[in-house]
Amino acid sequence: MTSLFIKNIYTKCKMHGGRDAQVILADDELYALIVIALNDLGWLDENLHTKTIQLPSNDYYAITLEWFETLKIGASVTDIMETLDAAKNKGEDFVLYIDNLSALHRRRIKYRRILSMQPMPTMDQIGPRVLLEFGTCDSSLLANWMMWRKWIYDIDNRAAQETGYVFEPIIASCLGGESVGARNSPVKRVDKDGSQTTNGRQIDCYVPSSNIAYEVKLRVTIAASGQGRFGEELSFPFECQAAGIKPVLLVLDPTPSNRLDELSKKFIDCGGELYQGEDSWLHMEEKSGEVVSVFIEKYIRPAISEIEEIHLATLEQITLTWEEQKIIISGAGATYQIKR
Repeated sequence: MTSLFIKNIYTKCKMHGGRDAQVILADDELYALIVIALNDLGWLDENLHTKTIQLPSNDYYAITLEWFETLKIGASVTDIMETLDAAKNKGEDFVLYIDNLSALHRRRIKYRRILSMQPMPTMDQIGPRVLLEFGTCDSSLLANWMMWRKWIYDIDNRAAQETGYVFEPIIASCLGGESVGARNSPVKRVDKDGSQTTNGRQIDCYVPSSNIAYEVKLRVTIAASGQGRFGEELSFPFECQAAGIKPVLLVLDPTPSNRLDELSKKFIDCGGELYQGEDSWLHMEEKSGEVVSVFIEKYIRPAISEIEEIHLATLEQITLTWEEQKIIISGAGATYQIKR
């Protein structure tokens, strides 16, 4: 009999969100993700799965979302739960692995939907902005420029939002903890007299078993934080110390900066630690264990590292074309199409 735990994992991996923003994976799609996870871990030949799937690639990022959606293998709920149970018995952390992979997959589906449905802005929304550039060029060109940059701005905001929703929980789970909102946070704000208040501080990752609060950052630069926000960041380690919790700063980017020096000193002075660049990745892998460290190496680190290794001293020319049923982004011999 399938345990309630496995049933809950099935439900958690299968769906996300509600109403118009809901994403529900088909059983075949979820089963394919499980097989990909088994393949990642080298467990595919250990008779843990009941259905055979010919994967188009060993690299998840090289498999199109359309492939998942058109897959026809007839996987049942029973097939999925039996495979989940067998994989969990092989390694307890498989549950965390497939939870993270399905969360990433669902967000990618949701963002593709956002790209396909984000409406073109109206001139009523952006019309007054013409006062800043009117007369500097042809009015038709200016109107097109204003519309494109507004659409791109809106899309970029949604990308930042959706990335935050998936990135922080994944990193937190890899560190053995979870994100904590201000309302339920054990770290409280401190008033000007140094006394704790009842107002909590959001924590990127809190690990109760080791009493550690992580502040996770891609990078720390002058541009990343205004004075007000940076003051908030500097107060976090002190407030952790006041709560009896060890603050740890985790910065994925190895680039040094004066702001980082100031912030890391504050963490260390408050009894905390700093992990930056390669050390941050090694720390995450050490904390995540043998199974989940594979997820970090296959899904998180390569995506971030590959993009950051592209140094754009000058921008290449790209062309944006808005057609009735697609947007085409082309440049340097490559094309990216967004279906509308």
